[in-house]
Amino acid sequence: MIKSSLFLAIGPWQVVLVAVVILLLFGGKKIPELMKGLGSGIKEFKKGVKEDNPDENPLTKRKSSKLED
Repeated sequence: MIKSSLFLAIGPWQVVLVAVVILLLFGGKKIPELMKGLGSGIKEFKKGVKEDNPDENPLTKRKSSKLED
């Protein structure tokens, strides 16, 4: 019980420290490119989840065709 509460106890100094380390590792010019790529990846993921129809899923088609045989 105590371990889970310690895991969630992230203070403002820890956030600042992580931000500084990321800035030092990637540099100021690379971070916007990384965020743009992350945003487009999330957008594509959401688009794929919306378009996914269980009736058109190839895995379910294989299972149903095996059951019919």
